[in-house]
Amino acid sequence: MGPALRRAAFAGSWYPRTAAAIVAEVEGYLAAASPGAVTGRLVALVSPHAGLHYSGPVAAHGYSLLRGRAAVSVVLVGPSHRAAFEGLAVQASGEWETPLGSARVDEDLAQALVAADAAICDDPGLHRDEHSLEMQMPFLQHVMPGLRIVPVLMGTQSREEVDALAGALARVLPGREVLLVASSDLSHYQPARVASRLDAEVVEDVRRFDPESLMRRLETRDNVACGGGPVVAVMRAARALGADRALLLHYGDSGDVAEHDKSHVVGYLSAAFTAPA
Repeated sequence: MGPALRRAAFAGSWYPRTAAAIVAEVEGYLAAASPGAVTGRLVALVSPHAGLHYSGPVAAHGYSLLRGRAAVSVVLVGPSHRAAFEGLAVQASGEWETPLGSARVDEDLAQALVAADAAICDDPGLHRDEHSLEMQMPFLQHVMPGLRIVPVLMGTQSREEVDALAGALARVLPGREVLLVASSDLSHYQPARVASRLDAEVVEDVRRFDPESLMRRLETRDNVACGGGPVVAVMRAARALGADRALLLHYGDSGDVAEHDKSHVVGYLSAAFTAPA
């Protein structure tokens, strides 16, 4: 059997079906984004993963920081919405195909991660129907042509899984040119005023660069962030890689674009973690 080819599962539904339409939509969001000056070495991003029409205006604030940056390997960490499993699933070879072309897996890095902890397995099949990582690809492939990826799905988002991934990333990534991306939406289907209050607690944990506080919140409260485990793992790994500053780039919710319906929204956050240059 040859290397795994993951075909786009959500082109034509969650984002456009053609390359030209993707580029036009992504460019519109990037042009409207204003993350401000970000100094230092960019280590990691937090980015939402809803349909592009809803989360794209927020995600663009992070991905605009990648314009003009040389292609690097991007470790994408997201939650599993559809497949139930324990541990962490990597696609350790092959490529991901979208209307924008194919992005190859960084096989050396992916296989090093699989070897770094017994909780991490090579299972491309678990990625086939998951949207949390695919929804990062329209931006990544547009602003960083030639990138390589390491797709990682977290099964239950337990503390044990977070520990395993954060530790593996901290051991494997030093000396490599890598960007970490944690894929997560925030609270789901609350009135906007309630969502804003709930999400502010998560946003404050990120602003304070406090992964342990966020982990405790995930363990004791429901409807905090669907990708909270990936965010904690990426925050911890970013700290191990020298990041010392968290930057809140933008917060919004689905009601900002969905006919301004604020009765039941999903919260979105774009954030960055940087290290001294």
